[in-house]
Amino acid sequence: MGLVKHYFPELSEEQLQLFEKLEKLYPEWNERVNVISRKDISELSIRHILHSLAIAKYVKFVPGTKIIDIGTGGGFPGIPLAIFFPECHFHLVDSIGKKIKVVQTIADELGLSNVTTQQERSEKIKSKYDFVVSRAVTAFPRFVNLTRHLISDKNKNAITNGILYLKGGDFDEEIKPFKKRISVTQLTNYYTEDFFETKKLIHLTF
Repeated sequence: MGLVKHYFPELSEEQLQLFEKLEKLYPEWNERVNVISRKDISELSIRHILHSLAIAKYVKFVPGTKIIDIGTGGGFPGIPLAIFFPECHFHLVDSIGKKIKVVQTIADELGLSNVTTQQERSEKIKSKYDFVVSRAVTAFPRFVNLTRHLISDKNKNAITNGILYLKGGDFDEEIKPFKKRISVTQLTNYYTEDFFETKKLIHLTF
């Protein structure tokens, strides 16, 4: 929680308590259902919570914004963002049922009424959202093809609706087809930890 408070001093005491509770819940659940790799669970605050909250550094969603987290896995980036933006709605989707059950239970234990979960493939979902968020679940062009139909064309935030994709490493070739509609932000702009040296946030608009 110390790192979250350090990088996000604007958070309320209630939100900080939720992040503290989150850091305790995940190791407990991970013992039962492996939703986060064993080596990552000890680095939860940096590799999962802060990584997810890079989106909150990039954009402050206005109340009423609808966000869908595709391939949420253990609930990232959706759960930390839902704590950060309590007046926005987050729909967390994964094709693996046991992961969604854990995510729903954690959302319930945290009292996050702004979170819904669903076991489904993105191409089957018909609703519209302001943003699709994800953490590198597949090659970027394929992800765009699977999710572009989810984006609403009615903008209400300071940035244009689209995909916000957290990714590491070299992906210049992957984003070439979208060059004119894409922006890439280095996460070292926000954080000083070594983990973020190769991590970036892609914002694709339509």
